Amino acid sequence: MKKTMLIVAAAAVAGAEAATPALVPMPRKVVEKEGVYSVKAEKVEASLASFAADAALPPEGYSLSVTANGISVKSADKAGAFYAVQTLKQLGVKKDGTLVFPCVEIEDSPAYGWRGVHFDDCRHFFGKETLKKTLDLMAQHKMNVLHWHLTEDQGWRLEVPGYPELVKYGAVRSASPKHGAKLRRDKDGKQVMELDGVRYGPFYYTEADVREIVAYAAERQIEIVPEIELPGHVYAALAAYPEFACKPENLARRDPRVIWGIEKDVLCLGNDEAIKFMEDVVDYVCRLFPGRFVHIGGDECPTTRWKDCPKCRARVEKEGLGDEKGLQPWITRHFVKFLADRGKRTVGWDEYLNGDIPSDAVGMNWREGASGAGHHYITPQEAVRKGHDMVIATWGYCYFYCGQGLDEDPFQYGDSGERTYGGGKLPLAKVYSFDPRAGIPQEHCSHILGGQCCNWSEYTWNEYDLEWKMWPRTCAMAEALWTAPAARDFAEFSKRMESHRRRLIAQGVNCAPLGN
Repeated sequence: MKKTMLIVAAAAVAGAEAATPALVPMPRKVVEKEGVYSVKAEKVEASLASFAADAALPPEGYSLSVTANGISVKSADKAGAFYAVQTLKQLGVKKDGTLVFPCVEIEDSPAYGWRGVHFDDCRHFFGKETLKKTLDLMAQHKMNVLHWHLTEDQGWRLEVPGYPELVKYGAVRSASPKHGAKLRRDKDGKQVMELDGVRYGPFYYTEADVREIVAYAAERQIEIVPEIELPGHVYAALAAYPEFACKPENLARRDPRVIWGIEKDVLCLGNDEAIKFMEDVVDYVCRLFPGRFVHIGGDECPTTRWKDCPKCRARVEKEGLGDEKGLQPWITRHFVKFLADRGKRTVGWDEYLNGDIPSDAVGMNWREGASGAGHHYITPQEAVRKGHDMVIATWGYCYFYCGQGLDEDPFQYGDSGERTYGGGKLPLAKVYSFDPRAGIPQEHCSHILGGQCCNWSEYTWNEYDLEWKMWPRTCAMAEALWTAPAARDFAEFSKRMESHRRRLIAQGVNCAPLGN
């Protein structure tokens, strides 16, 4: 007898019952068969299966057959073969030195090619081992893009040859906001936060660190997309090189921004040396990271300093940009070409698509409306109509610094007594309902590359806090990006997650409860 399996299959093993472990993300098609395959082995490895190529399968796709006589895999590529092994790891049950697999036939491939996790090392630094553990967990859930946020106003985390001041000054700050402190304005309208008075850093990655992490990710079929913010969110770089600011005197302390929020001091786009500095950094990043994409940020860049800067006004006049608002589209066009000349595609947050931007530039949607301090909101619908590919990371579904809505949450309040989350509630069910193509006309759906969850670290203090915010919600995101919406069922997913959460905890993951 055969049947399509939605959750679990059961089979008899030496008088006991062995159940198929919960699969997350759920494969496209699973057919249960009678019997099991048993093998003497300590852990699931690729060597337990036979592999063959099948060009007829879609990219990253695989077929997996478990019979009483063994395991065979067919795959379209190396990624498909790797994902078959990840499924095997969830299928296998260890019993008395024997691995037991239920007999099944699986056909599987992802709904989206970009299944990402955003990792912010700037506000709080997590380091190489936490990053590697994150990559391990991503691989288990068939996530294939790590968007690595390496530069910000509050910290510069990448050593760059020829620019030693970047890590001397940019990788350390004199203090940080207290645990749970919130951004406020004082009676004069100035942004303030309660600080801890503790020196933070220096924290950064060397070239050797990056090459090790890139190789580690590649072994797990994960592409790293580095983000080097420009022209805004560069205050840590300006602390290292104040001469690249419109008002160098504002950087006299040579200290990165110590509070969260948006900084008015940005890269001086009238200064050729400032642009050459960013070219040198981006060129180095292109050589350091072998992937297809480089993210240049482009979000929340106030134009206040440019309006008053003689150099920037001269640039506006020379290039015929109209006013200071034309400077960001100008620098975006410059770096889209700069990266294309090096074989890379540019990615940036949605507002960087404002203006006459080459259609090869990839947008990353994070807003649901015209918020933030950047240029006007570019909707995903508007972007795809202009021919841009898009990655959807909308904050209402994808920003994991929002609370899970749990009744009991030990990470909810900080030392200040205030909530440590940066936004409202984002429960597991809402993450699971995420549809990157929602609202996109059918004729433009091919421009939606996929989506990602974002782990901003203003309100994430350490690896335990990070894991609590990521898991189990990243499980829901993994399935949302692997499985088409019509094939999803949150109630059925929740049943699988009960045992899958126990699996994560057994791996040492600080996994939050599933919710109410």
